[in-house]
Amino acid sequence: MMKKRILALSAALFLLLQCAAPWGRAAERSFAVHFIDVGQADAALVLCDGEAMLIDGGNREDSSLIYAYLKKLSIDHLEYIVCTHPHADHLGGLPGALNAATASHVLCPVASYDSDLFFSFTSYLERQGVSITVPAPGDSFSLGSAAVEVLGPVTVNGEDLNNSSIVLRVTYGETSFLFTGDCERDGEQALLDAGTDVACTVLKVGHHGAAASTCYPFLLAASPQYAVISVGAGNMYGHPDADTLSRLRDADVQVYRTDIHGDVICTIDGTTVTFATEKDPDAGTPPTPAPGGVPDAPSSGAEYVLNTNTLKFHRPACSAVDKMSEKNKQFYQGTRDEVIAMGYVPCGLCKP
Repeated sequence: MMKKRILALSAALFLLLQCAAPWGRAAERSFAVHFIDVGQADAALVLCDGEAMLIDGGNREDSSLIYAYLKKLSIDHLEYIVCTHPHADHLGGLPGALNAATASHVLCPVASYDSDLFFSFTSYLERQGVSITVPAPGDSFSLGSAAVEVLGPVTVNGEDLNNSSIVLRVTYGETSFLFTGDCERDGEQALLDAGTDVACTVLKVGHHGAAASTCYPFLLAASPQYAVISVGAGNMYGHPDADTLSRLRDADVQVYRTDIHGDVICTIDGTTVTFATEKDPDAGTPPTPAPGGVPDAPSSGAEYVLNTNTLKFHRPACSAVDKMSEKNKQFYQGTRDEVIAMGYVPCGLCKP
């Protein structure tokens, strides 16, 4: 169900939305990135000179939110849709975008994937006569006067979709944005080993700020001034991780978080970067707890997905859940010990 939110709560955000409203017609040179609050998921809208690119679309239940967001900005065409990887929290809401707008190009690291969500996504593409393009590192294209480079993935591993995420750098004037999907340590290191230039002004932090993302070597090479973390409040994974926040703090990076700031809109004039937020723009990131202070998953009150056929239990974002037959899928809210007592064993992939 679409979140009921009033974007006009922030005067600065309201003004930015007003400026962006006539996006469907030719516009003067302008650039903005909307980091859309889709909870424990990812969605970002890049707007440049009257052209639009959507990077991920949140979960299935965010379809109506994405639809409404595009309609609010009068966007009825997307030059590019980028599905960084086919996990549910990045792919699920993209049908909402395809209901609101036509698309010229669609990028994904894979052309096929065995999940109901991917099938739904490709069905919408077929209705528009659009096929998926699997990009390669070094590919580039333009969005208005902005330059977009495909930096990764260096390799695609069907068993490790997070590190197979498409990594993009969008450059406008003297500023650049780095979008890393759910890329973690292995994917980051592969980019560095390949000699890829990952320097940026604004970093979309990988994998919602998980402990294995935004490692020191990668953060040093990127050297961002700002970072945005797309994350849900009180999520069961403990994202963003205390160590990741500590690394960003040590690097003197100004951090924005959708769980705290709501929608985050960044505009640039080529040299000056300006942020506006849906919620209190002066709200700071909570103090970073000591390492280990935030567990990877809570010991109680967590949500798990049970496979009644294999008797394994998973975290909701586990890739195995996408492949699970609906008739064998059961959601359970409770403790890990309770699930084990019911005869289920933890998934070896997501390690709930």
